[in-house]
Formats: sequence, C-alpha cells, structure tokens
Amino acid sequence: MFSYRHAFHAGNHADVLKHFVQLQLMQYLNQKDVAYSYIDTHAGAGLYSLDSMQATKTAEFETGIAPLWERADLPPALAEYVNLVRAMNPSGKMRYYPGSPYVAEQVAREMDRLRLFELHPADVRILDENFRKLEQHQAEQGKRSTVRGKRVIVNKADGFLGVKALLPPPSRRALVLCDPPYEDKQDYKKVTDMLGDALKRFPSGIYAVWYPVLQRIEARNFAEKMKNLPSASWLNVTLSVSSPGPDGIALHTSGMFILNPPYTLEPILKTVMPYLVQVLGRDKGATFTLETGDASTPRAKVSTAPTRAPVRAAVGGSLKGPARAPAKGPAPVRSSRPTARKP
Repeated sequence: MFSYRHAFHAGNHADVLKHFVQLQLMQYLNQKDVAYSYIDTHAGAGLYSLDSMQATKTAEFETGIAPLWERADLPPALAEYVNLVRAMNPSGKMRYYPGSPYVAEQVAREMDRLRLFELHPADVRILDENFRKLEQHQAEQGKRSTVRGKRVIVNKADGFLGVKALLPPPSRRALVLCDPPYEDKQDYKKVTDMLGDALKRFPSGIYAVWYPVLQRIEARNFAEKMKNLPSASWLNVTLSVSSPGPDGIALHTSGMFILNPPYTLEPILKTVMPYLVQVLGRDKGATFTLETGDASTPRAKVSTAPTRAPVRAAVGGSLKGPARAPAKGPAPVRSSRPTARKP
C-alpha cells in the first residue's frame, strides 16, 4: 500500500505538466479578491532533494525540469513555473524541487487555505515538518498572519475520503488537485467516484486530476470516463516525451484532466505545449494532445474490451501536437467546445 515514493520521480516530465497546470489554475483564482481553498488529496512530502539517493537513482528530473533549467527562450507562462523552482535554489544549482503543496504555498495568498492529505507515514511526517519549519522561518522574519484560522493543515488521512468534509468550502471557491500513484488499479475508480460525489456537493469547483497514460485498460478508459462526469466543462491535455519503450514500463506519457477549467487555460496550453514537446521530446514519438468539451458534448461510451488502443489517438475534437514546435507559433487547435466561456 505504501510502496510508492514520489522522491524517485520528482521533477520529471509528468511533474512539469502537473505543476505548470496547477500554477495556471491558482493564478486564475488569484485574480478575484475572494479567498479559496486548495485541497491536495495526495500531497506527498511537499519538497524533494534532487541530489538524494532516491532522485539520483532514477534521475527522472533529467526528463523534465533539467532541460528547462537554463533555457532563455521560455514562453512567459512557462517561465513563471521555472522561476518558482529557481527561487528555491538561490545558489543557481538545481538541488531542490517543489511538490504540489509547496507550489500552492508559494502561489496562494494569505487569505487562502491549504488542506493537504497524505497517508504514507514517512511522507506525511516530512510534509508536516517542512511546513512547521516554513512557519517558523516566517515568524523569525516577522511575518504574522492577519487572517483568522490556520492557513495550512496537514492531514494524515485518505484524501479520497477527506475531501468530502471540505466541500463546499466556506467561500464557495476551491481547487482540488488529485494525483494518486495509480499503482493500485482501483485508484482510477476511486478518482471518478470521488469526483462524482464532489460535483454533487460543489458543482462549480475546479478539479484537476493527473494521470499516467499506460496500456492497462483502466488507464486507457480513464479519460473517457472523466468526460462522462457531470461537470459544466472539461479540458484534457497530455504530454508524450517519447515513443513507448519495449518493456512498456517506463512512463512516457501523462495527462492533466480538468473539470470546470478557467477560460484562460486553453490558450496558454496552445502556446506552451508545442514548446514542451520541442524541449523535452526524446524521439519522433514526442507529441501532445489538447481537447475540450462541455455539457453539450456527446458523452462517449467506454469500452471494456481488452483491445490495444493507440496511446495518442485523437478523440472527438482533440488536437494532436506536432513533434517539434513550429517556427511561427503553434498550429491551430480544433476544440469540441464551441466557444470559450468564463466559469
């Protein structure tokens, strides 16, 4: 149950996609002068050392943050994410990488609330210690909260279940980030079950789900099941950095599925995804997909047959990104959603 440790994978291409999208969603929420809740169902340790035994054993950060580290041609939106990582490495050497809780702490405002869930006994202890040290450092700098209540709460609990008690939030604004390890195939069902319940409790929330694109049938059907959830709108983006390996084990593609995405996200992704393919791509299999839909989009039937499906098949109104960023900007994107709408 507790075999997965994200320290082995910190800063890889999947983290780049996940944390870049997380940053965009939180910046959108920051535009309104009303507090919101950030809820992380699988928070991990919050902060990772890239020179640790775990990180250097796999060196997965070389597929993600490392190729971006010294780039001078980053698109502005992507530069904000890379600068956030650089800020926690003041020496200029790439030593530390933030997990989603640290990204949230840096982007959220004082009035916003962070609610973090983690079950792994070692990771939740590290997560709690990290935030205790951060609070102590802020107190030593003379920073005192002017808002009532605890800004960050770390819960040693199952986030799939814990999120229920937090919805709807008092301010009626929230971002829920869900990224379980998916080592247990039941995680796919737990995600869709949790979101089905969450949408009943809080239909207008923003829900962001990271997922791996694998050959197991649960993974192949996952995006289609997400599209069938009763949200007002959705956005699905995937990033492939290479063709599938012969062993079929190494992660080459992952996705972010967002329910009730802000209208600002799709145009940003149209600009950034071709760049990520160009910089992170390792062979001609590098590509991306971007598709959107809303309540009027026909709901897809989900296959249960164990047939082999193309990993990057374009479905409905999706765009399959080029293997290299075009010289004069990204190619046009066909969207299955007729018009962009502010949530």
